[in-house]
Amino acid sequence: MIYLDNAATTKTAPEVVEAMMPYLTEHYGNAGSIYKLGTESKKAVIRAKETIAGTLGAEPNEIYFTAGGSESDNWALKAVYEAYRDKGKHIITSKIEHHAVLHTCEYLEKQGAEVTYLDVDEDGIVDLEQLENAIRTDTILISVMFANNEIGTVQPIKEIGEIAASHGILFHTDAVQAYGHLPINVEDCHIDLLSASGHKFNGPKGIGFLYIGKKVKIRSFIHGGQQERGRRAGTENVAGIVGMEAAVKRAYRIMEEKTKREAELRNYLIERIMREIPNTRLNGHPVKRLPGNVNVSFESVEGESVLIMLDMRDICASSGSACTSGSLDPSHVLLALGMSPELARGSLRLTLSEDNTRDEIDIVVEELKQIVERIREHRI
Repeated sequence: MIYLDNAATTKTAPEVVEAMMPYLTEHYGNAGSIYKLGTESKKAVIRAKETIAGTLGAEPNEIYFTAGGSESDNWALKAVYEAYRDKGKHIITSKIEHHAVLHTCEYLEKQGAEVTYLDVDEDGIVDLEQLENAIRTDTILISVMFANNEIGTVQPIKEIGEIAASHGILFHTDAVQAYGHLPINVEDCHIDLLSASGHKFNGPKGIGFLYIGKKVKIRSFIHGGQQERGRRAGTENVAGIVGMEAAVKRAYRIMEEKTKREAELRNYLIERIMREIPNTRLNGHPVKRLPGNVNVSFESVEGESVLIMLDMRDICASSGSACTSGSLDPSHVLLALGMSPELARGSLRLTLSEDNTRDEIDIVVEELKQIVERIREHRI
């Protein structure tokens, strides 16, 4: 099998599994208990917060554990709106956000929020001038993702943060695809809230975190207990937290080498596809993109057919976000780039990891050439 869908999820690293096991067997105590078995779990939770905070230039008490990126996004938007709606009801986001942000914004609009959805250029970059012009006296939050999950485009986060800070507006970024893959400093980028998910960087599923800066005044998201400083009730997923910490340590230890290797493979894959498969478009910024992301559209080809035929050859890929698989609608991200619905339906996302090899890329390209040619012949 050749796995090229690492934006959907990554393989849990062996050292992550190893770190988790004691907290599923020996150290299984509830972190809220006062006896030794429980305090061992509590210490592990505290250590994990220290580790994660250190990677962001944050403080440990600014890290709150969640069940993953979607919960973190929901928490950030809903809680800010609830806490600041007396100050204003206006939120700014972009048209290419993950549905965890877009659907939350739609929900908030039904609660009285007013949302501006920023356009992006043909590479998926937010227009900073349009952002500046969209700001109103009642704007309380700007939410723009760090890097897009479909096309891999990395946004000018520092500049967006500076604009938000200069107007006294809170800035949230969905960093689910970026954290663990790119260096991020919340202070340098003026980030007030940041979402991340463990399974996107070789950690376990079902665990993530939300960074909430000290100046952000928001209320509890889940009620029922005093966990997470009273802001998110529920017994801590200690094994998941420990696993994510191990994944964080691993990610930051190998980040430089991993990024270089993935970018080289990515560029090689893009170059071969664009040169050897006619009538193909590269989606996303050619340079300002995640190191392992390749997204292309084939003219006169249905992306779903490509995926099925790749799967028959034991090659795992996707046509976009795993959260929208099964939808027949063209990608909202690709439509926002100005692409026609027909071309958008012919998209293919290939996302790499450090485990992929040049030989695998060669196999995938050869199979793709045959698949695309075959589909096009049958359409004529």
